[in-house]
Amino acid sequence: MQLRDFDYHLPRELIAQEPIEPRDHSRLLVLNRKDKTIRHRHFFEVGDYLKEGDVLVCNQSEVIPAKLSGYRIGESGKKAKLDLLLLESKKERVWEFLVKPIKRIKVGDQIRIEGGSNQLQAIVEEVLENGVALLRFKKDNEVILEFFDRYGSVPLPPYIQNDEIKRSQYQTIYARENGSVAAPTAGFHFTMNLVEKLKQKGIQFAFVTLHVGLGTFQPV
Repeated sequence: MQLRDFDYHLPRELIAQEPIEPRDHSRLLVLNRKDKTIRHRHFFEVGDYLKEGDVLVCNQSEVIPAKLSGYRIGESGKKAKLDLLLLESKKERVWEFLVKPIKRIKVGDQIRIEGGSNQLQAIVEEVLENGVALLRFKKDNEVILEFFDRYGSVPLPPYIQNDEIKRSQYQTIYARENGSVAAPTAGFHFTMNLVEKLKQKGIQFAFVTLHVGLGTFQPV
């Protein structure tokens, strides 16, 4: 088996740039494994393929508004612009970031992260592989998260060019636990109305928290 075996052509015009409303009106492709037939339905009809006692396991991880711009201040005072993606806390005041372009920074560099008229200050503590760096802040973790929550934007996939996607549109309706840098998109299509209809049919819901991390941005 080769990786190219999974290549396929997807016309650009078929890549949705904004979510459909209501969410559960997205299209649903159903493959019958017995007779190999394919049916085209809508997601609000998913209950037709579930029965009483079935359990749907849903990831309740919430996407962090983890994307912000900043810059490195060189020894001469010259600024170099950076794109920063908050990944995770390694310990108090030390956070892992995806930095682009990573070649612009080195250990000991001063970093300023912009949020409106406010800034966060950090020092590059370590430069790792795959464009990742550890930044040490002067502020506590709670302040860092509040800053990104207020000023950050959700990191959309590169195939979505619509910058006007709202933060609420890039979350599942049952997102509860803050921690992902990308959405668990399989759950996007549920609405509260659909969930209630499924529950009335005797279908159960169980919730887990599986944060989506750096790996989702790495090539296969």
